[in-house]
Amino acid sequence: MLSRKIEVLLYASEAPLTGSQLKKYLTLSEHELQTALVILQQRLTTGVLNLSESASGYRLQIRCEYSALIQNIFPQRLENLSQALLETLSVIAYKQPVTRSDIEQVRGVTVSSNILRQLFDKGWIVEKGYRDTLGRPALLHTTSEFLDAFGLENLEQLPPLPELNLTTE
Repeated sequence: MLSRKIEVLLYASEAPLTGSQLKKYLTLSEHELQTALVILQQRLTTGVLNLSESASGYRLQIRCEYSALIQNIFPQRLENLSQALLETLSVIAYKQPVTRSDIEQVRGVTVSSNILRQLFDKGWIVEKGYRDTLGRPALLHTTSEFLDAFGLENLEQLPPLPELNLTTE
């Protein structure tokens, strides 16, 4: 019964729900919550939904194998993220906290204000503090919205960086 209540809350919620929220709403212990989540996951294995956990909490989502069908019936304008935006976001995600100057040093080109504005507008990055150097540049960090957008629970789930064999002659 608890797993069904969790399913109802996740289905009705517009945003992911954290374990703390679920425990509070249903007055559950940690053990009860974990048991109910396992039962829910098992029940969902025969359906079209699965239980997903991201940085913002738990949510129900349609299984990946149905994405082509959904895209054919309900086409959405796919947002193209530029190479420069992805490179900038990657530097922030892997090296955070970083300053704009750090990003420019890694990429070897000037970071466009438009790119940073897009990342701020999407809620994927925030300024948290300042580096204690000349000019006190802002330190950039990724957000839970970034993790959610890429289906990650935490930064440790980022794919490993490839090894670069740089040889100088």
